[in-house]
Amino acid sequence: MKFFISWPVKQREEIRLDQMKQFFTFVKKEFKHVFRDRKTLLMLFGLPIVQIVLFGFALSNEIKNSKIVVLDLSKDYVTRELINEIEASNYFEIEADVRNKEEVEAAFRSGKIKSAILFPANFANDLFHGNRAQVQVIADGSDPNTATTLTNYLSSIIQSYQISHFPAVTGFQIIPQIRMLYNPELKGAPNFVPGVMALVLMLVCVMMTSISIVREKELGTMEVLLVSPFKPLFVILAKAVPYLILSLVNLIVILLLSVFALGLPVNGSITLLFVECAMYIITALSLGLLISTTTASQQTAMLLSLMGMLLPTLLFAGFMFPIENMPLPLQIISNIVPAKWFYIIVKSIMIKGLGFYSIWKESLILFGMTLFLLTLSLRKFKVRLA
Repeated sequence: MKFFISWPVKQREEIRLDQMKQFFTFVKKEFKHVFRDRKTLLMLFGLPIVQIVLFGFALSNEIKNSKIVVLDLSKDYVTRELINEIEASNYFEIEADVRNKEEVEAAFRSGKIKSAILFPANFANDLFHGNRAQVQVIADGSDPNTATTLTNYLSSIIQSYQISHFPAVTGFQIIPQIRMLYNPELKGAPNFVPGVMALVLMLVCVMMTSISIVREKELGTMEVLLVSPFKPLFVILAKAVPYLILSLVNLIVILLLSVFALGLPVNGSITLLFVECAMYIITALSLGLLISTTTASQQTAMLLSLMGMLLPTLLFAGFMFPIENMPLPLQIISNIVPAKWFYIIVKSIMIKGLGFYSIWKESLILFGMTLFLLTLSLRKFKVRLA
């Protein structure tokens, strides 16, 4: 009796070991195919390097509208008039009136604002009795073009108010003090490196996964794999694992280029950054799998992956075009683009040095998207091919 009980357990263990060997055999086969195909290698490693260099060194952008917070410690009629001038302009929307500098810093950490203006105590008294008063303008320097534009707008509003209310002959002067957070030197890399990461990881993962599975369908080997004892789920994992590993290698290359070529340090947790990037990569792999179930040729899969992912990522991630400038329907559509949330996460970790407590909402949204797309992709795959 003891022999008949233990024999099935041993047999099940042998089956599991055999399945694991088959799984690693499939993974090894996929790696061999990647390294044998020069075009695939060029797309995997050449595209990220070229884009990170071009975007990091050559590209620049501009933004007009932004939310702002005001810290008014003086609360006199001059500061009230200046605040009204700022609010009346088309460039700013006052998010809140804060009570201290800690609340200003908290607003910047939350990502709700791009700039702030601080009026010191006795502002009007300094202006009328000393003929000069200082006002501090703070901007988020992680997006240097935006920061420069916003500080120029604020300086222009202050100068216009000064000319209209206190002509130059009186000698009165309001002097803005400009302060850039996170990127004092206003380099372009802090804005574009996170955006390039979102773009490259999305394109590479989606295209490689979709082409990999469609190739098996074109050759007629996918049906052979699915009718074999090897489970369909393991077939999918065997196809996805190599691109997950290679995408993480891509990530390391991008980070090394960012640090040593562009002079952009990673201020936050490397571990947290890798976890978030891995989740984003799985999202992209799931999209690639979803595309593969709806296409029958590699050319169609590549075209759909390139056009279907490139434009939404460029338009709605936020690093090329400011989302707050878009019409409301487009702002709503941007919420379903994974790159938007990933871009916010990467900027918060790399540039601002923030922890998980500051990005948990964005991380939860990205995790929900990953889970939804992965589930949908697996179901679609089984319906079409299993």
